[in-house]
Amino acid sequence: MLFADGADLAHLPFELLLIFGAAKILAEICERLGQPGIIGEILAGVIIGPSLLNWVQPDPILAALAQIGVMFLLFRVGLEARGSELLRVGGTALLVAILGVAIPFGVGCAVMASVRASWIESFFIGASLVATSVGVTARVLATRGLVQERASQVIVAAAVIDDVLGLLVLAFVSSVAEHRLNVPRLVGSTVLAAGFTVVIAKFGTRTLRHVVPRVEQQLRTGETQFNIALIVLFGLSVLALWIGIAAIVGAFLAGMALSETVKPRVHDMAQGATELLVPFFLAGIGLNLDMAVFRDRGTILLSIVVVIAAVLSKLAGCGLGAWHLGWKDMMRIGVGMVPRGEVGMVVAQLGLSLGVINSAVYAIVVFMTVVTTMAAPPMLKYAYRDCRPGLPEEKYTLS
Repeated sequence: MLFADGADLAHLPFELLLIFGAAKILAEICERLGQPGIIGEILAGVIIGPSLLNWVQPDPILAALAQIGVMFLLFRVGLEARGSELLRVGGTALLVAILGVAIPFGVGCAVMASVRASWIESFFIGASLVATSVGVTARVLATRGLVQERASQVIVAAAVIDDVLGLLVLAFVSSVAEHRLNVPRLVGSTVLAAGFTVVIAKFGTRTLRHVVPRVEQQLRTGETQFNIALIVLFGLSVLALWIGIAAIVGAFLAGMALSETVKPRVHDMAQGATELLVPFFLAGIGLNLDMAVFRDRGTILLSIVVVIAAVLSKLAGCGLGAWHLGWKDMMRIGVGMVPRGEVGMVVAQLGLSLGVINSAVYAIVVFMTVVTTMAAPPMLKYAYRDCRPGLPEEKYTLS
């Protein structure tokens, strides 16, 4: 049986078994070795994917499961956040996000210019270094019970802003590549994206606190609150896409808006959905890595340089934006913004589809995405080594 685009549904259950089983087995091995389970879930994709065993190929169905998985992950993280707390760190998060976009973009362009790449390839590498995969960092922080830490609040808020800025940079670069730069449209998208984020963060909680109980009283189906939560989740995700930002931003804001309204039962059900779907997101990152292109020594060396630039530019840019919080929080925030995850993949795929980057540059971006994603969990574990799970270090007020 074939899906509309040619994907073979007859093999789907076997693929689900392979991906989910391999992800959980390797996650368990990593945990027993003292490493975050997320590394094992990404490695599972590398091992069973085209790079090694070639048992599973990336396809639209798995990509859809991965997208839903990261939406639920961000929704779950949003349920543990508080809009008022994120707004307290808004000024710091904004500075972290701006520097975390500007410095990596400039560094990426400079690295490619040094090897005499075309200006559009330089722009795409710069754009791939810009955005942060909040899903990867959020997974680590949530698993370790560190979401309420001061640095974690800044990371989550900055990553949401970073995602908005990153998509705007991508829109600019792709418009330049297609020779159709539309400045008024970019400005309008910026205003809409910023307004959407601020309005939901500031007024979403108080609105749903009044709306959800009233709607719940009128409904008779089972798990009413969870059904309402899913409608809010998908609704804000659709609205985010319509405005021009990522669906995961809407998913996170939905969770945050519901965080002070829904019962613990909703949290538990959301956690169950997350545990089911997130392995497909993490393993999908590994599935997209093809090692065959690294037979060329020049590609290997450039990949290593790009990875180093990707890590150091986020550490420097985002850490510098939080300099007034002290050395420990600077390091935590810088490390938390390192993984590129699915955002880097989007940039690579867009550049390849437009025909403005070749397969080698595409492979470099994918390699950078996988390495930064796998490097972040152990770095976060080290950076947060002094923190006790579930216990914020101190009360704070930031601007």
